[in-house]
Parts: sequence; C-alpha cells; structure tokens
Amino acid sequence: MASLLKRFAPLLASAALGLTASACLADESVTSVETEKADLKVTTVTDGLKNPWGLDFLPNGDMLVTERAGQMRVVTPEGEKGPALKGLPEIISRGQGGLLDVKLDPNFSENRWVYFAFSEPGKGGKTSTAVARGKLLADAMEQLSEVEVIFSQKPKVKSNGHFGSRLVFRDDGTLFITMGDRQQDFDDNYPQKLDSHIGTVARIHPDGSVPEDNPFVDTKGALPEIWSYGHRNIQGADLHPQTRELWTGEHGPQGGDEINITLAGKNYGWPVITYGEQYGGGEIGIGTHKEGMEQPIHYWVPSIANAGMTFYTGDQFPQWKGNLLVTALKFELVARLELDGDKVTHEERMFDETIGKRLRDIVQGPDGNLYLLTDDSNGAILKVEPAEETTE
Repeated sequence: MASLLKRFAPLLASAALGLTASACLADESVTSVETEKADLKVTTVTDGLKNPWGLDFLPNGDMLVTERAGQMRVVTPEGEKGPALKGLPEIISRGQGGLLDVKLDPNFSENRWVYFAFSEPGKGGKTSTAVARGKLLADAMEQLSEVEVIFSQKPKVKSNGHFGSRLVFRDDGTLFITMGDRQQDFDDNYPQKLDSHIGTVARIHPDGSVPEDNPFVDTKGALPEIWSYGHRNIQGADLHPQTRELWTGEHGPQGGDEINITLAGKNYGWPVITYGEQYGGGEIGIGTHKEGMEQPIHYWVPSIANAGMTFYTGDQFPQWKGNLLVTALKFELVARLELDGDKVTHEERMFDETIGKRLRDIVQGPDGNLYLLTDDSNGAILKVEPAEETTE
C-alpha cells in the first residue's frame, strides 16, 4: 500500500504550515512517566482530532480513527492525517452522540470490511445507537464503499446521551455491540425490558442477522439480538485473553462505575441495583444487591468515568501481561488492574498527574505499545512505550 504522504501529497502541500506543526509533535511532545512496574515514554503521534472516540489498526500499521464530530480518517504511525473518508451515512453529532467506535473485520485483509457505531437520526428528533459497515479498498483510501447499516437500536428516543457503542468481535466471528440506557427516566425501566435494546449488549452476525444460539431467540416478546441486559452505559469492552469471555466497563451514575463479565442472558441490574447514587445525592433503586442480578467484579466510588479498556497481551510491557487497562474521562487516568482469575487484586492509577487530559480509549498496537485517545476538540493520539534506557 502506498504511503499516505505520497497519496495525500496535494492535500499536504495546500496545508503545509498546519501539518508542519503537527509533524513536529512527535519530537517535541514527549513525557516521561514513572509507574509501579515500568518507566514509560508518552509521545504525541498526532493532534487536531475532534473528540476522537475509536481506533483500530490496519494491517500495514496505519491507524483508522473516528472523531465524534462525524469524521473517520487514516493516520500513519508518523502522525500524517489523511482526509475524512467519504461515504458515511447520516450521523447526528450532538451531546454524547456522533461517530463512535470502529473495528476492522477479523478477515479484513481478505474482505476489507470496516464496522463502526454511530448515533443514527430518526423522526421527530429521536436517535439511536446504530452500526454500519463499509469497505475500505486499498486503492481508494479516501472513502468507504458498499456502506450498509446492519443494526439499529430499538426504540429510538429523544436523548443525546448514553449511546454505549463499543464493538468487539467474538472468536466465532459474531459481533458484540454495547449500548446505554439513553438517559431515560427510571420509571420507564427500559434496561430491564427484553422488548427493547436500550441498556443491553447485542450480538449479531457481521451481516446483521441473528445467531441462533443467542439467549433470548426463543423468548416470546424479546428482541433476539439481546445478549445481556440491565446495563447503564458500556463504553469499554474486550475479550479476556484466556477465557475469551466478554468483559465490559460501565459508567455508573454518581459512583458505581463497574467492570463486569458479561455473560449470555444475564441481568446486570440497572436501574434496580447500583453502587452509585443520584447526581447531587439520593438513592437509586433498592440498593446494591438483588437475587437474579449480577454483581460487578470491580467498581469505583467515586466514579472515575471509565471509558475504553483493553487486556494487555504484548511483549513491550511483560510485567503487565494479563492486566486490564481502563481509561478514565473525569479522573484523566488509566487504571491498571491486576487479576487473579476474576478477582481484581491490585489497582494502579497512571497518568493522572502527567497527561492531564480526558482519556477516551486505549488500544494495544501491533508493535505491543499502547495508544491513547484524548477526548477534547483538539484531541490527540498518544503512544505509550517503554522509556529508553540510559547508560551512565
């Protein structure tokens, strides 16, 4: 595949001053960070992204990144930004909505499919979480072709919040879609209803069809895409490297952010049980426990506003292998969770005094390094790697 620098030469020439500043960032914006088990170097790969939300790596090492404002573009490892891809469906960028997660098909090298989650407009100002796919052809890296919406959350509601929207491919090729409660009134109790996708995780085939072994396929009145329910707003998700089960990170209200092992057919309790409270104080639901509702394996009080998450499996940080890394928006940190089976045995909070930005997502690159997305209107991709050893 030709380099983006050559491919976008006319565009780069017309914006030379702006891109010169960005190109210098990799040299000028370097931060050293000491952690419990590793000394790190954090480098700005590129900035100037409008609230970047999701990132995945192309086979050649380029990055495909989404911006909540509605753009998706290719970024090279050197930080060169390609133009916004054409061909995307109509996207409502309002509140927490917009263009959200992105994930390459596990067989991308053969089929070129890219999957992305977004807030889809409906009648009367209503919106929903939706997922579409399109082909990113090697000889046409400025657009997606054959774009089709494969999933739309039901029902659409008037709300600009809690879209969820993380995408995870299961080992069997099916696709998990996380969704939020859309900030609906507790009295509506949508996340406890199986005739609604609100507050659920869905599982579909890549073409949008329903797997026959989904847990509620034969349940009268239930939407067959539902995998689990009773969720508030899942913005982090990954498969456990050994068990291959889906682990998710869920926003609580004021307190009660959660990490859950998200199993087929299980009810995770929202808004009946929670470790959080109303904003400004006040109880929600009946407390923290109820028979038939799952408990988180870890939770935070006060809320850190957990967002993206990944299990570390690379070789750059061997001391972190098997750890769960979780970004935080409000607390501007990465929580490193050490595990013994499904028990969290230790938490280290990193970057809260160094980066100073809301951190939306964390992705392990093919090089074994970690890549962070900062959530602001001048958002950046940050590369985290081991600090260079010095000799005296």
